[in-house]
Amino acid sequence: MLYLHDVWVNWFEGEENGYNVCHFHEWRKDDGVELLDQVPLLKVSSVLFNYIENDLAELPQQLLDDIYQKAYLRKNHERIQLEYCFIVTDGMNILVVDTIGYNIPIRKSRLIPRQEQLVYEMIENHEPIDYSFNLSTSLKEFHILSPAPELMNGLTRKERQLKQLLFMALDQLRACNNVAEIRYWYTEWCPERYGEIQEWDFEEVWQQLYEETRYGWTHKHEQFCENIIKGQPFFEKLWEMEHGPRVN
Repeated sequence: MLYLHDVWVNWFEGEENGYNVCHFHEWRKDDGVELLDQVPLLKVSSVLFNYIENDLAELPQQLLDDIYQKAYLRKNHERIQLEYCFIVTDGMNILVVDTIGYNIPIRKSRLIPRQEQLVYEMIENHEPIDYSFNLSTSLKEFHILSPAPELMNGLTRKERQLKQLLFMALDQLRACNNVAEIRYWYTEWCPERYGEIQEWDFEEVWQQLYEETRYGWTHKHEQFCENIIKGQPFFEKLWEMEHGPRVN
């Protein structure tokens, strides 16, 4: 068993999509970074790595058995044993996982660049371990509240968070099923189509708005997001976490 020592981690909890597990250059000062004293390192197939990185599905039992109680957290000069914590790589990508005692990858982190390089050196001459798992149980479907990776490609951490906030607001609009409201918001997004919009039914307007906002992220997206969440305390709080307080 390979081990990495003195491992800095920045846990992202409950993230099913790898694009939300931020790489080191996107870590923030107020993130809760921890130091792991020792972590087992596994090289696996790219299929299994993708399954772990981009889902919250059950981990192979043999993998869990192999790394059981072999990782330690260092806290206040104490060494605290962790039940199921490990570093996994397919030789190209790297992820740290802590199940916090469950059998799914609840917490995920990236490594700092120096330790990533060390992992590549350590596994260079090792073959992937063949863990059997049922991929068919996890044919993941993306949707508005779990957007496909291509919708997030190239965006910064802040942009990804705001885009997901916009999608949450659009999803809420759909649930309300208010045709006057959805026409109002699509007119805000695309005022030159006002006449057409008044002729469309709810589903046509919502679908068109979603299609036009789902790709990329621009100043127009950001402004629209700020407007659409106004007066909704939960959404406004999420906005402030990324953008600072709103200007009324």
